[in-house]
Amino acid sequence: MTSTEERRTPLDAVHDALGATMTDFAGWRMPLRYGSETAEHRAVREAAGLFDLTHMGEITVTGPEAARALDHALVGFVSKIGVDRARYSMICDADGGILDDLIVYRLGEDDFLVVANASNAAVVAGELLARAAGFDAVVTDRSEEYALLAVQGPHAVAILAPLADLDLDKVKYYAADRATVAGVDVLLARTGYTGEDGFELFCAPADAVRLWTSLAEAGAGHGLIPAGLSCRDTLRLEAGMPLYGHELTTSVTPYEANLGRVVRLDKPEDFVGRDALAAREKEGPRATLVGLRSPGRRVPRAGYAVLDPETKAPIGEITSGAPSPTLGAPIAMAYVPLDRAEPGTVLAVDIRGAAEPVEVVALPFYKRA
Repeated sequence: MTSTEERRTPLDAVHDALGATMTDFAGWRMPLRYGSETAEHRAVREAAGLFDLTHMGEITVTGPEAARALDHALVGFVSKIGVDRARYSMICDADGGILDDLIVYRLGEDDFLVVANASNAAVVAGELLARAAGFDAVVTDRSEEYALLAVQGPHAVAILAPLADLDLDKVKYYAADRATVAGVDVLLARTGYTGEDGFELFCAPADAVRLWTSLAEAGAGHGLIPAGLSCRDTLRLEAGMPLYGHELTTSVTPYEANLGRVVRLDKPEDFVGRDALAAREKEGPRATLVGLRSPGRRVPRAGYAVLDPETKAPIGEITSGAPSPTLGAPIAMAYVPLDRAEPGTVLAVDIRGAAEPVEVVALPFYKRA
């Protein structure tokens, strides 16, 4: 494969057979939608959606000092993660800028799985390798060894329970366990990126089609449908979840993104970015991420300027925006000055030359009951 060729997941032929609209995403050929992205979005909110997430990166860190190496490499307190549990974390540069947001799974006392965004998988693997130098730990990029499927939505447990060899009610949120699902060996994690309950299933690439087919068949009577990246984006936006390259970049720290809780300055040992992040916590963020809701129908899109409603001077920028199928209104996230961040504040967005009013609202826009 040349560097210009798109990578294909083991489910590529399945997506084509389902008539999916395919797109390039971080060098991968991925399903954008199978039909109506609104129908897919609503299925996840009301029943369930089946996602192919094989484009994500998987990096293992193992060895007697694996936990210490990750404590040094990441902003979180990885040593405190219990076995078979997971935690959301970040890897930052020395200036505190965000290189990627991650989920870290502790599969054993000295066995960790780090899941990175597709666009940053190689960067994260390289950084972890460099930062683990001097620790008795082994960093291995195993992205090629995994396919990743997800069942997300309120019917996820009902769909998976008859197929799994463990009691799903005992799998807590942000926990993971090795299991057999429809005869396929998987790492089953109660995690996701939609704002709904659900599971992510890591399996061998050779088992991906079999697993997908079994899940689709089991979910047919529960309203499950295939879901693409387009609805995944509107789902995570409604849930107020950041997307790397939009809300998260090397230009912001976790504090601007309202995610300062993931930074553990109380760790006993030093970690990359500690001094810069400690200074930012003391000084306070220069801007903050807020939710915006439009009373009209015009959608604030990423890159549009946020304006002072009186002077029309730019004061910020939209990071993500879309029509919300759940709320029935355009929504967006943006970085704005702290004195403009209070819910109820009226701002404006430059939408093709017109200053359209928006209101600051609390995040997330949607939270499941």
